[in-house]
Amino acid sequence: MQKLTNKEEEIMHILWTLKKAFVKDVLAKIKTDKPHYNTLSTIIRNLEDKGYVGYKAYGKTHEYFPLVTKESYKKKFMSTAIDNYFNSSYKNVVSFFAKEEKISVDELKEIIALIENNQ
Repeated sequence: MQKLTNKEEEIMHILWTLKKAFVKDVLAKIKTDKPHYNTLSTIIRNLEDKGYVGYKAYGKTHEYFPLVTKESYKKKFMSTAIDNYFNSSYKNVVSFFAKEEKISVDELKEIIALIENNQ
């Protein structure tokens, strides 16, 4: 699974939400820094080349849909981030968020309960 650019990832999030869409539908959902229609079309074709997106042709028009699920992309992305930034340590991940005050004590207790219940 190839790494996506920020714009490609933004487009994938839109396609995951819409399930299937034409370029104009994706363009309508982009909130900031809207690319030109042709630029967006090229980005979506790049996603197709990378194996993330498929399409159904209606004459010269294409309706695009995700081939990679959000869940499988999330697993790959998180694994890579944890490997690259946290030395493959989930403890380091949780510690980072605790130090940054991005996770509460109650959330930590919930995580502990999940771990204890899965054993």
